[in-house]
Amino acid sequence: MAAHPANLAIAVAGEQLLPEAYSWADETVVAEDAANGFHLNLLKYVFKIKKVWAEHLKVFRQVINNESFDLIVGDETYEIAIALTENKLVLDTPFVMIYDFIGTESMTRNPLEKLGVYVNNRKWARSYKCSPSCLTNLFVGGLEDVQDKRFGFLLPNRRDWARARCEFVGYIIRFDPGDYTDKRKIRERLGYGEETLVVCSIGGTSIGKEMLELCGQAYSIMATKVPDLRVVLVCGPRLSPQSLSVPQGVDVRGYVPNLHEHFAASDLAIVQGGGTTTLELTALRKPFLYFPIEGQFGQEIHVTRQLERHRAGVKMVFSRTTPETLAEKAMATMGGRVNFDRIPTDGAHKASRIMCELLDGNREGKDV
Repeated sequence: MAAHPANLAIAVAGEQLLPEAYSWADETVVAEDAANGFHLNLLKYVFKIKKVWAEHLKVFRQVINNESFDLIVGDETYEIAIALTENKLVLDTPFVMIYDFIGTESMTRNPLEKLGVYVNNRKWARSYKCSPSCLTNLFVGGLEDVQDKRFGFLLPNRRDWARARCEFVGYIIRFDPGDYTDKRKIRERLGYGEETLVVCSIGGTSIGKEMLELCGQAYSIMATKVPDLRVVLVCGPRLSPQSLSVPQGVDVRGYVPNLHEHFAASDLAIVQGGGTTTLELTALRKPFLYFPIEGQFGQEIHVTRQLERHRAGVKMVFSRTTPETLAEKAMATMGGRVNFDRIPTDGAHKASRIMCELLDGNREGKDV
């Protein structure tokens, strides 16, 4: 079950979607509608996402009524986890909920936003007092990745909450970084030469068009000082390459499968501040600049805090960055030595062991 663009990755992997997946409302569209340029309006997003979550629950109930499962896994499916903890949904099948952050944050001084965040955190913190036996929480990362602060006034500490309710699996990287240490070999396979290569990428939404165009403008400045410079802009699955206004000489691409290979081949990456992309670059030990989407607390606070802890990447602020300052920072960073922490990358193996134990336990209780 997935909407675009996750369903694209599933199809490329040769997997099959349930028919009901085509009725699964698209949260990506909600995020894009709530964005203005490189800024996300949190209030607008929260208001619209509740309607999407209600539709998701309808479809989910339809699926579990029509099919029989031994295990259900939800990646940040808050609507299902909340329904379970509030007894609005009952399952006799183990349900695994995957998180990579705990608690929401207000990014403006708007009192309505602050109130909405507090109410959301209060529901989050208190609804788990009596977690259903079917629910297992997996946290992608370590305990130190959870902020050591309260959810809000008179609410519990987030780290204490996570310690009591989550299994920590470490980071999930879908490749072995050790396979990508020979940059020359990777470049030959991907069709690159010996040029100075900068790969710029946004995530799975169309948010980030302005960031890519900024990279294109910086290219014109950098190219006068780095004659062999090659800049590749990766638009991803939801932004048309034809929509970008960039100088001649910039290589613009759409969706690129296995983008981590192109990162491994690069001298510098410039990316949106998404958790998966920045962790992949950290694991590859590649110099990179990252732009958190402004107003998106996950990127501005949680991802940034995680990267700072690992001494990885250079944080940039889009609204305060000009083509000149980006070019200067990029040239100062590209090809440089890194002192990133070596992060654990076996999270998928740890998560799968936990899921297998749940499967075994569930099957023991059935007449199989």
